[in-house]
Amino acid sequence: MITDLPQSWPAPARPKPIVIIGAGGIVRDAHLPAYAKAGLPVSGVTDLDTDRANSLAQDHSIEAVYESVAHAAQACGTDVVYDIAVPPQAIASILEDLPDNAATLIQKPMGSDLQNARAIRAICREKNLKAAVNFQLRFSPMMMAARQAIETGLLGELLEIEVHLNIFTPWTLFPFLIPMERVEIAVHSIHYLDTIRALAGNPKGAFARSLGDPRAANFAQTRTSVILDYGDTLRGIMSINHNHQAGRKFQSAWFRIEGTEAVMMVKLGVCFDYPNGEADELWFCENGGDWQQVPLDGSWFIESFMGTMRNVQRFDAGEDEVLFAGVEDAFQTMALVEACFESMKKPAEPLDLS
Repeated sequence: MITDLPQSWPAPARPKPIVIIGAGGIVRDAHLPAYAKAGLPVSGVTDLDTDRANSLAQDHSIEAVYESVAHAAQACGTDVVYDIAVPPQAIASILEDLPDNAATLIQKPMGSDLQNARAIRAICREKNLKAAVNFQLRFSPMMMAARQAIETGLLGELLEIEVHLNIFTPWTLFPFLIPMERVEIAVHSIHYLDTIRALAGNPKGAFARSLGDPRAANFAQTRTSVILDYGDTLRGIMSINHNHQAGRKFQSAWFRIEGTEAVMMVKLGVCFDYPNGEADELWFCENGGDWQQVPLDGSWFIESFMGTMRNVQRFDAGEDEVLFAGVEDAFQTMALVEACFESMKKPAEPLDLS
């Protein structure tokens, strides 16, 4: 029964303290609330902006504020897990300052592009870091259940994975994206590409087009179409529009996951009325049966952030054999993202209308 499938990553028996590197909004809004709910202790923080680090420490009763990553590494060694929540271009230099053999969770994406991701992977290999990337949608309660439904055969043979978004995203909340050449796929749809990989593995290739919109004129891309080549049986497709101006009635943000025996629909609640959001939903229907809504133990925000850190902690302690979003796997998501951007450079074959 789909209602019996676990929806959360198990907790570590003896969690290590966490040192936060970067004290920005995602840490306040997601990381720290998730760790508090999961019973994962946070012992320290560091940020280039000392005032911001001190403010975070005061607001969340964090004992230690370190002047730098190197200072934190010297003080803590491998007795903590390092939670890196910084812009992608800063990740590699921070990893260089961590102790060899340390455990770390790295904010997504894994660098600014594939070349940067390759450098990050090399550093992690050289320093033997137990490193994962915070691709947290695959850890959300709904996607944990969906993945296990596929793996246990509840859907039969997998035939369809479709991601469909027609929403309004207030891009003005993200002015730091304005100078970026790669926006929608690199920042948003990377979550969906990573989750599709977690559900179905790597595709053979990708066709993609991502483009701007006059309704979000300052941003390079806010609309995306992707076709993933999984061969002759499984169809993978994404249709993403962030600029729907006609109100809530016909907005949508869903995964449709369909097999020979059953179908699942997954509602991405956080995408509606952003940043307020709505509840996530998971629906299941066997062929010829009635749709049933599956009760969820939480949501993408914030419960999925519990799972990513729990997995790193358990892997570090020898309780998990695999890092589910480890750098080796995350690199493959970055390679898929790069394939999408490379596809955009290739013109479509012109129509022969003669």
